[in-house]
This record gives sequence, structure tokens and C-alpha cells, in this order.
Amino acid sequence: MSPIALAERGLIPDALIRHGIRRLCARRLREEHIDDPARADARFRALLDTLRRSPIAIETEAANAQHYEVPTRLFELCLGKRLKYSCAYYPRGDETLDQAEEAMLALYEERAGLADGQRILELGCGWGSLTLWMAERYPNARITGVSNSRTQREHILAQARARGLGNVEIITCDVNRLALDTRFDRVVSIEMFEHMRNYRHLLANIAGWLEDDGRLFVHIFCHRFLMYPFQTEGEDNWMGRYFFTGGLMPAADTLLHFQEHLALEQRWLLPGTHYQKTANHWLANQDANRGEVLAVLRAACGEREGALWAQRWRMFWMACAELFGWEGGSQWLVAHYRFSKR
Repeated sequence: MSPIALAERGLIPDALIRHGIRRLCARRLREEHIDDPARADARFRALLDTLRRSPIAIETEAANAQHYEVPTRLFELCLGKRLKYSCAYYPRGDETLDQAEEAMLALYEERAGLADGQRILELGCGWGSLTLWMAERYPNARITGVSNSRTQREHILAQARARGLGNVEIITCDVNRLALDTRFDRVVSIEMFEHMRNYRHLLANIAGWLEDDGRLFVHIFCHRFLMYPFQTEGEDNWMGRYFFTGGLMPAADTLLHFQEHLALEQRWLLPGTHYQKTANHWLANQDANRGEVLAVLRAACGEREGALWAQRWRMFWMACAELFGWEGGSQWLVAHYRFSKR
């Protein structure tokens, strides 16, 4: 039985699992030629050409199955109070997960220039962490969220009703087919672009949805200069197979190569340690709610598969923590961008 199969069955201690993940991180950097700038640049430019020939997104149904139509209760047990399924922000370093979620949402407000009275579109709204936060904070704003998940839409609308929020609309649609008649003052997108491929086409669409003085704000995770797709074949591509089929690890500069319709105003980089802390908090929450997590997954996947998936989720949180914590958070990062129309 392979080491990964043993780990999935809970037969390897977490410390050794994390050690194995760190070895895979080192291998990934070698395979991407981190020490050979010319070869790394050639791979980067070849992938840019591939992205330009791709559909806006691929494997959208796989993303739903792997994350976005998994029972919402699983995420209620693992994420923070806001159900923010993306990197949180730890300016002091000792914040609780709930505090770090709020800190990142406030950072979006500042960097995106969000304000009451705006029409705001969120692409990839998840379980509504930002959509509901904006709806509460800006009662005179009109918030439109887009998700490809029916269960996410149901959750957000139920929360909006429970909180007395009448300024939220949720559209369920594959971004490849998304067509909108409304123009918006702000478009925001949090950790959705990593599921996209044709950024030129996507950003052209967004430019058409923005008012002339509108702004696009994007939050992604990335590597500081490498870019690579997540593969599904081979034992070492566990992440791509089970959690990120069709996904892309962008480089911090990737979006800068697609400015035909939108121009970059400002970029901010955060060390990966913020994501390391976030993922470790998610793992701690899952472990604190071990029994209920197992019950939720057994109900969704069956007795045997439920236990397997509970451990896979633990390994996923560990993989995220070790990746973003690599070399003190200096290799894999979190990036924010604000674009204006040309």
C-alpha cells in the first residue's frame, strides 16, 4: 500500500504526513525549474499561450462535486463564523479564525473601495461570506452574487432572509455562460480566478459589466513567479485529483499579462503564512468537531467512504498549511489586485 493510501486510512501520524507534504512542495519547485529562470520563463509563456486558447473555465462540474455542493454543514463545522472559504488575514498573528475572517473582509472594503449605494457584483460568492457582509454593511447597496452551486445559493438566500436583508440577489450559473444586462460600480472576486483559464475573455466580460468609473478587485492565491496547472494523473497529484481538478496555480504576475480591457491600478502581496494559519484553524475546527464531521460525510458518501473523506479533508487542510507556510510564506502567496477600465 502506498504512503498516500496509508495516510488516507489514518495509519500515518500527522507529523509524518506534513513531512511528506513538504517533500512534495520541494519536488514541485524543482519540477517547475525554480533554479533555472530561463526554463521557468519558457514554461510560463507557453502556459500563457494555452490560457489564451482555453475556455473561460474547465472542469466546472468537478469543482462543484469537490467543494461547492459538498454538504454545507461540513463547512459550518470547519470554517469560521462567516463561512469564508478562502484565506483570512492575521495582522497581529494571534487572531482567532473569526477575527481573521472579519479582518480580511475589512481589507477588501479598503482596497476595493466598497461603499454604500453601490451596485456590487461578486463572482464566485461561495457561502456568502463577502456578499452577506456587504449586504449588512451597505443597506443601500445592491449586491449580486454569482455561484455555480445550487446549495450555495440556497444557503445565502436563507441567511439573507434570516438577517432581514433585502438587497441580495444570487445567480446560479457557470461562468462560461454568464450574461448580465446590469452594470456595476464594483466587481469583486475572491479565490475564483484560480478555477479560470482564459483570463483575456473573462476580463473582457467583466469590463463590459463595469460602469466607466467602476473597479474590479481580485483576491487570488499564487506563487511568487511560477505558474502551473493542477494535474489529476499520478499518485503525487493527489490535490488535483480530489480537490482541485481543472485548477491553476497562477503566478503573482499572471493577470498583468491580460490588460487589454482593464488596467492594473494597484497590487498587494500577502505572505503565505496568512493562509497557513487559516488552514490550520480549519483543521483544528474539523478535529474539534470530529464526530459530527464524520456523521455528515457518512450521510453524504456512505459508511466507508465517509471515513475516508473525513481523513482526506484533514489532509487537504494540512496540504494547504504546509504549501503556504513553505519558507516562511515567501514562495506561495496571496495577492490582491484592483483594476480600472481602459
